[in-house]
Amino acid sequence: MMNQAMTKLNGEHPILHSDQGWQYQMRGYQNLLKENGIQQSMSRKGNCLDNAAMESFFGRLKTECVVDEQFDTFEQLEKRLHEYIYYYNNKRIQSKLKGLSPVEYRAQSLN
Repeated sequence: MMNQAMTKLNGEHPILHSDQGWQYQMRGYQNLLKENGIQQSMSRKGNCLDNAAMESFFGRLKTECVVDEQFDTFEQLEKRLHEYIYYYNNKRIQSKLKGLSPVEYRAQSLN
């Protein structure tokens, strides 16, 4: 999967964030990132709060978007993910955001 991702970088040098799982600490993995100009970022050891927001989002994405769905092509999955991310940011209200979507909440706080 990582090798496939490398072919799509088009000269970009992204940051790849992960927890401190053993697979992300292996020298071969770290060298692969370095050779392809990818900066590695890891959460602090033993601090699950570093990834809490993303873990929460991915949990919702799995249960609300892809669970029980089958995709015949990668393009179908990709289209569904883009649709869900748009929905999540622009339409899905959240009680912790005072009943607003994330975009509405951000816009309100900027005014």
